[in-house]
Amino acid sequence: MSNIRVLVAKPGLDGHDRGAKVVARALRDAGFEVIYTGIRLTPEQIAEAALQDDVKVVALSLLSGAHNTLFPKVVELLKEKGLTDVLVIGGGVIPDADIPGLKAAGIAEVFTPGTPTGNIVEFINANVK
Repeated sequence: MSNIRVLVAKPGLDGHDRGAKVVARALRDAGFEVIYTGIRLTPEQIAEAALQDDVKVVALSLLSGAHNTLFPKVVELLKEKGLTDVLVIGGGVIPDADIPGLKAAGIAEVFTPGTPTGNIVEFINANVK
């Protein structure tokens, strides 16, 4: 049983959360402690939740197309709060062309639709400090 605590969050105005709920359930089933924030949170709310809940992973999910703005903002705010060892991953409908920029901005990995949830579990297990 893992003691890795994961915050699954939906930044911005994206109201579609089926994928985030599927991922949250898969992570829970894999033994992670999962906190799901619900939809339509600001990057500030997500960073504060990560701090308050002492998470090791922040998993961001976005379908609205605002990932290039919102994902890096969450990373920036986590750093401002001293959460430099938190693994930040992203998922959702994200064009392949945007992935290198997101990784450069501090997103450890990006999972696109159709990614087996087992791949996400393996990535977290391999990369949490």
